[in-house]
Amino acid sequence: MKKKKRPAPKWWKNTYFWIGFILIGLALWGFASGEQVIRDPGQREESGLVWIYLAAAIIMIANGIMSHRSTVFEYNEAEESEAAQADGEGEDRPSQAQS
Repeated sequence: MKKKKRPAPKWWKNTYFWIGFILIGLALWGFASGEQVIRDPGQREESGLVWIYLAAAIIMIANGIMSHRSTVFEYNEAEESEAAQADGEGEDRPSQAQS
């Protein structure tokens, strides 16, 4: 019985990318309309809030890239391991044709 092949990892399923892109959108909105639109209620007045959002977005996207590369690497290793096991299964068994 064959094992069902697991699906390859997709970058768009990684939450780090989603958060990074949302932060980029908020930073662009902040650049266009001013920092007041992205400031949380009750948050202390700080200059450079848009730049903080942009830096956070870059960090999240970099984390997503590293996470995705790691996942793809592990996926490829598992695929190679399963392929090697499938190739090796036939070699371990003695031939049925010998009588």
